[in-house]
Amino acid sequence: MNAAARLFEVRVPDMGNFKDVAVIDVLVKPGESIEPEAPLVTLETEKATMDVPSTASGVIEKVHVAKGGKVNAGDLIATVRAAGERPDPTAAATAAEPAPPAAAASTPSQPAEGSAPAPAAASPGSGIPAPLRTDLPPINEPGFSRAHAGPSVRKFARELGVDLTRISGHGFKGRITHDDVKAFVKSFMSAPGMAAGGAAGAKPGGGALPAIPAVDFAAFGPIETQPLSRIQRISGPRLHASWVNIPHVTQFDEADITELEALRGRLKDAAGARGIKLTPLAFIVRACVRALQAFPQFNASLDASGGNLILKKYVNVGFAADTPNGLMVPVLHEADRKDVYEIARRLGELSEGARAGKLTAAQMQGGCFTISSLGGIGGTAFTPIINAPEVAILGVSRSSLKPVYQDGALVPRLMLPLSLSYDHRVIDGATAVRFTTFLAKTLAEPHALVEAVP
Repeated sequence: MNAAARLFEVRVPDMGNFKDVAVIDVLVKPGESIEPEAPLVTLETEKATMDVPSTASGVIEKVHVAKGGKVNAGDLIATVRAAGERPDPTAAATAAEPAPPAAAASTPSQPAEGSAPAPAAASPGSGIPAPLRTDLPPINEPGFSRAHAGPSVRKFARELGVDLTRISGHGFKGRITHDDVKAFVKSFMSAPGMAAGGAAGAKPGGGALPAIPAVDFAAFGPIETQPLSRIQRISGPRLHASWVNIPHVTQFDEADITELEALRGRLKDAAGARGIKLTPLAFIVRACVRALQAFPQFNASLDASGGNLILKKYVNVGFAADTPNGLMVPVLHEADRKDVYEIARRLGELSEGARAGKLTAAQMQGGCFTISSLGGIGGTAFTPIINAPEVAILGVSRSSLKPVYQDGALVPRLMLPLSLSYDHRVIDGATAVRFTTFLAKTLAEPHALVEAVP
């Protein structure tokens, strides 16, 4: 707080490892009265959107960010004048002039969205021949604006006429780098058919994926166009990148949870008295922790080079939460240090935060392994997409009573379908089936899951 002028500064809170976060909406303007916790701006990371609340009450003296800009932790968002104080005339004079978007400020020569890029020679030392070809695939402007790339990379791509939506990022958290753009252009220009001026994306073996033909759907009947939700716009490119870059294989299995459900039924009333909803997912998370400890290659990630495996000494488990705005993946940190009751409590808190849109960036980072449980809705099996840079994800469908042959007779048992998708570069089929076998056995012997964590 500025004691002389009684001005409070509201800054961007800690956002974990996220950098250059987009400001997608400014919710206040100078002269407005606000209370603590009132949202000031909406930020959008590659995983979710979040509102930054005010930490003070009073009147907005000045807004220091603008829609379309970029911010980092600690950046000044707004100056708030204490109620009853007179306005600062110097602040009022500039209050209507918010700082320009960071991307625009750092790239003054960047053409406006939608304009054709000016021809330019490749950067010195880029290894890309000049003059550039003019038959690169056209830029998808809406996708280009949402691509996970910094201002300098965007400017570089514009100069080369490269569509960022066609490039898979290999930088930090999948960010597109200069080298990714250069590699794309080199691949495109060396693809079959380029010597004759053909489009690489239109021929087998080309440097880019073939484009899906554009269709005028209105020619066949009435249509309605609905924009994708924010979560879909954020998660879509990440899912696409994971599916294209990771060789997925899915191992299907079943777990006998007859005893688990019986035990849960005996314990849930006592847990409820403590304010804990003891769901099947809590037991599944606890069982997955044991499986990850037994098979550490599932609790790992490939490094940026793809030549080394990073084994993690902690176990953070993400889980897909169904919210009104779409699926989100909160992360249960230090799951290996929590018993089944604490896991159940944290699952409830994180799920509620996801539904209310109150999750922080830190609560969605650091996952080692993800569980997508659709059992409450239905289904018998599915192929979940790996949440890169993780190397595996467990899908859980609806349990059902099935006749199982035991001790010379068919008996009804409650069977839970398991769908384990894994990165075949890291995990082979034999290891995957050993993992699901271990997991199924752990779920079938639930008393060990309620033991205290040492």
